[in-house]
Amino acid sequence: MQAATRQKHGSPASSGVMQATLPQAPPPPRRSSPAVVVAQAAAAASAAAVPDSTPPTSTWPGAKPVPFLMAVGLGLALRFLVPIPVGITVQAWTLLSIFVSTIAGLVLEPLPVGAWAFLAVSSAIATKTLTFSAAFSAFTNDVIWLIVVSFFFARGFEKTGLGERVATLFVKLFGKSTLGLAYGLSVAEVFIAPAMPSTTARAGGIFMPIINSLSLSAGSKPNDPSRKKLGAFLVQSQLQGSVNSSAMFLTAAAQNLLCMKLAAEMGVIVPNAWVTWVKAAIVPALAGLLITPLLMYKLFPPEIKDTPEAPKLAQERLTKMGPMSRDEKIMLGTMAGAVCLWVAGEALGISAVTTAMLGLCVLLSTGVLQWKECLAYPAAWDTLFWFAVLVGMSGQLNNLGVISHFATQVGSQLTAANLGWPAVFGLLNVTYYLLHYMFASQTAHVGALYSAFLAMMLATGVPPVIGAISLGFMSNLFGSITHFGSGQAAVYYGAGYLTLKEVFGYGALMTIVNLSVWGVVGSLWWKALGFF
Repeated sequence: MQAATRQKHGSPASSGVMQATLPQAPPPPRRSSPAVVVAQAAAAASAAAVPDSTPPTSTWPGAKPVPFLMAVGLGLALRFLVPIPVGITVQAWTLLSIFVSTIAGLVLEPLPVGAWAFLAVSSAIATKTLTFSAAFSAFTNDVIWLIVVSFFFARGFEKTGLGERVATLFVKLFGKSTLGLAYGLSVAEVFIAPAMPSTTARAGGIFMPIINSLSLSAGSKPNDPSRKKLGAFLVQSQLQGSVNSSAMFLTAAAQNLLCMKLAAEMGVIVPNAWVTWVKAAIVPALAGLLITPLLMYKLFPPEIKDTPEAPKLAQERLTKMGPMSRDEKIMLGTMAGAVCLWVAGEALGISAVTTAMLGLCVLLSTGVLQWKECLAYPAAWDTLFWFAVLVGMSGQLNNLGVISHFATQVGSQLTAANLGWPAVFGLLNVTYYLLHYMFASQTAHVGALYSAFLAMMLATGVPPVIGAISLGFMSNLFGSITHFGSGQAAVYYGAGYLTLKEVFGYGALMTIVNLSVWGVVGSLWWKALGFF
């Protein structure tokens, strides 16, 4: 999600201000876990260096002119220069042009995403393309609120230090070798992911601080000319492996929930979505998690093969943290209960959003979270607004027949080619994946293309459920192919251990690996489960 991929959670800290060793950090129960967001830290350091007497600059404080004109111009060109296809109304075509400008703005960022969404929805209402109630209809959507509440769960993980404790524990268990460290960090993310639905928060608030501490203690520093040291290997392994953790659970990333909502808008209802998603993802995701660290170890080998000090440092850190605090225990129990209800909720008649709301009530009632902390958490509320606008527009485009029109046109061409639905299924998934090179956000990609690609699948006979969730899996897997394509990629690249050449090169390599693993292992597993 853009909020999951662009918003930074926790307190900003750059690799330069991280503790050199794990034991030096204060216990998490007494503070919020740091978020490693290098760009924010650099900006903060620059601001601190400027004297108070510095006169204000003349920089334009509003929308960035060039991105603004490009985004708006794209929509205007579509509306007034491209002939309206037969079968599509003027209202529908106008809404499509506004939607195109909205997506372009999410990519080009002339304004913060929430502000840009406000301009877009205001334009739709002012031009009478949508009524006020239609434009804001998605604000009552249960999936949108599930995403918002999930952000507060992530905040609880950071505040209590539970996420850091879990990750440090796995470092202690697996960390005697460099390869073991990589696997330990991967396993830790699998345990944390279903309860912390932000890849950026996990990368910046938990894993990058630990990787940086381990790397510095072994003499591996950011921006080191030698790119074969411990830090570079661990960052590369975690970046490439984390996409499988995000794809494994419905609640591991906000874009997963958005995918399911957009699918429902098109009439594809995934039964018992949380369980169905895990069942479909677990085998190919585990295969990807097993292959990735070993592959990185062979192709991107670190100089240091053994790390006997890592378990010792982790144990010292755990000792300094002390026994689990009251808040950590409550957080752990709450999340365990939430996961159980997500699994059994359909049989009990309890929806996923109701489970999340009850969990948040427990955290608020016990004081693990304060309501003022929720109010002061902009990532959640920003996500509520712009996700709702995006989902609302997408739903209205579907209601006005725009998506089905284009999907039918393309689908008829694919059908005429006599490829058969399995070939179309593979072709559309690969195309959807590769198009992410054009996007700077996973959720912007989902908002722009998910509904159209699912509609094409449906038009060519792809089984609805596997079509919907396979595109959801792709929406996670492409998060590591560039340094700008997701929030976690920006965090890991910004730490200074990797070059752009390494990010793009190994991103391209893992594109082949991930598509092969999920295409072959995944397809065999889905057939065994009876999805087709």
